[in-house]
Amino acid sequence: MMHEIINWIVQTVGALGYIGIFIMMFLESSFFPFPSEVVMIPAGYLASQGEMNLYVAIGVGILGSLTGALFNYFLASKFGRAFLLKYGKYLFLKEDSLEKLENFFEKHGHISTFTGRLIPGIRQYISLPAGLANMDKLLFSIYTALGAGIWVILLALLGYFLGNNQALIKEYLHQITIATVTIIAIILAIYFWIKREKR
Repeated sequence: MMHEIINWIVQTVGALGYIGIFIMMFLESSFFPFPSEVVMIPAGYLASQGEMNLYVAIGVGILGSLTGALFNYFLASKFGRAFLLKYGKYLFLKEDSLEKLENFFEKHGHISTFTGRLIPGIRQYISLPAGLANMDKLLFSIYTALGAGIWVILLALLGYFLGNNQALIKEYLHQITIATVTIIAIILAIYFWIKREKR
């Protein structure tokens, strides 16, 4: 089943080109939680076949992610928490999940919009607590683009160099996820150490 879905996405991205990447990454980053792996890895593979430009695909992927994140940000900022709780259940967002996101954002501050983009299960919704807190829009956009950029580049390169070798992609993706979480922990440790030193 998953193999068929991936093949369909490869065909869709191939047919729609960069617009397809933008639309799917927008959806992945906003209200439709499906893994970005199934978009950017096929895009990287298509680039390795000469059907796309790798740099443009990466740029469009980042732009789509940022636009989707801004959609969530403004949704939360404009309509508030009550709206999210009322309609979030239709988009796989439960009250306890929103509370965890808010706690994560409150604990880690604005940098969580950067680190959160690199954590599976959080990246799609980390924009919501930022919107509820009315985080500075420029700072939000910069942190989001940086976090999304790292993930998009890694996935695109994975698809570019490993092609359609599903076994290798699965193995390396697992290793990349572990490495990414480790890097996040180091970044947070440095961030809080700097804040403590400033005090």
